[in-house]
Amino acid sequence: MYKRTLSRPKVKRNRIKIVRNSSRVITRAHIPDISRIPKIIGRVLKLSEESAEDLLLHINHHFLARHKDIESIFTRNYGKVCQYIPEQPELSKTKKLLIGAFFTMEYSIESAALFNPSIVPHPNQEGLPEGAIRFVMSLRATGEGHISSIVFRSGTIKADHTFLINQVSEYVDTPRIRHDQSYDRHLFQLKLESMHAWNETSILVFENLETAFTFEELKSCIVALQVNTELTIDKEAIKNIYWLADSNYFIRFEPDHDISEHVIFPLSENEIRGIEDARFVKFVDEKGKITYYATYTAYNGVCILPQLLETKDFINFDIITLNGKAAQNKGMALFPRKVNGKYAMLSRIDGENNYIMFSDHLHFWDEAIIIQQPAMPWEFFQIGNCGSPLELDEGWLVLTHGVGAMRQYFIGAILLDLEDPTKIISRLEEPLLTPNEEEREGYVPNVVYSCGAMIHNDRLIVPYAMSDITSGIATVGISELLAYMKPCS
Repeated sequence: MYKRTLSRPKVKRNRIKIVRNSSRVITRAHIPDISRIPKIIGRVLKLSEESAEDLLLHINHHFLARHKDIESIFTRNYGKVCQYIPEQPELSKTKKLLIGAFFTMEYSIESAALFNPSIVPHPNQEGLPEGAIRFVMSLRATGEGHISSIVFRSGTIKADHTFLINQVSEYVDTPRIRHDQSYDRHLFQLKLESMHAWNETSILVFENLETAFTFEELKSCIVALQVNTELTIDKEAIKNIYWLADSNYFIRFEPDHDISEHVIFPLSENEIRGIEDARFVKFVDEKGKITYYATYTAYNGVCILPQLLETKDFINFDIITLNGKAAQNKGMALFPRKVNGKYAMLSRIDGENNYIMFSDHLHFWDEAIIIQQPAMPWEFFQIGNCGSPLELDEGWLVLTHGVGAMRQYFIGAILLDLEDPTKIISRLEEPLLTPNEEEREGYVPNVVYSCGAMIHNDRLIVPYAMSDITSGIATVGISELLAYMKPCS
């Protein structure tokens, strides 16, 4: 342990600012009430072929350069409304694309804010100069209607802690659902049991499924039961099965696209109003196998639900529900390895205090132990974590956030025992980061906040949000930080 000093650690705020860019847009289906769909289609069908070609040419002139494959987008959205087209001779490709265009809209993912970052080492560390490290940064992007998604940046930290942020692509793309992936029957059953949704109807559905099954196979089994007039089916059980399948899904980005083009936009019903505050961590299992996980908050406009992202390459992602009595509220942050043979997770189940949880299974969390309550004036209102713990020889370094008077957010730190992380070894009595005059103005004023830091060459790298609108990076020496922390009895 470092000898305690009264000298405050010198926090260096980097000049780099990661700012929102309203020109980065994705496309979304723009489908109105069903009664209007045939009317819109009818208006397109009445156009002459020449007029349709001129109109499509005009649309392409304005939007072709903003998206990598606008034709496939129009074709995909045409497929979502083509059942409303009255029977008639085969439509021309022009009119199909034109119909698709009328049911497509652009959405500016970063138009409101770009904030709450987390940072992890990049999976690819090849070709770097000595002492440098490549990183991936995730951020919460918020656009029209305050819908949040996850976006990415990448870059390099040189040996002298110079930051190089890679150029951001002008294109943005949402992933494709991976229909080739399968569900684990036993795990699916455990999750239904955790939801108190395993009953006679559920048993009937799953007795005809293999140990690994696809969504289409699940759907076929459900439909087969529904058309059997001799059976009484629990509609609520069927609803819960579909909900669980919808909440656990698989997505894939194009591997040749830059990581800055990737945006994880809400796809399931339980996150339709936003994916918030992803806390990424590089997790290493007992065999040295690396997986990147991120806990995030799914919001459907009424309720919040903790979810888990899993990836090895930032191209393919599995989206997983977290279950159990303690899997609730915001701010869950996974430890980067197992502790004493168990998964470990920080949490804030009551919205006020810091907790820790342990589990034999990554998806299930039932018990939470309180480890920290508000003690300093700058955290009297509430405390929480600012991302996953960082392992040092001295212990687990955890960045925390505290909320004080006038809803000011501060970033602090605690050190947990390496073998028993329920114990706090030391802590900062004063904030590490306090919003300065430049950082306190924004969408939510007086806030500095992070979703995850990393360590490089004995310095703590802290990406942080400024008043919920833009982000920056701060660094501080690990030895300075530990020496300033006060031991806890």
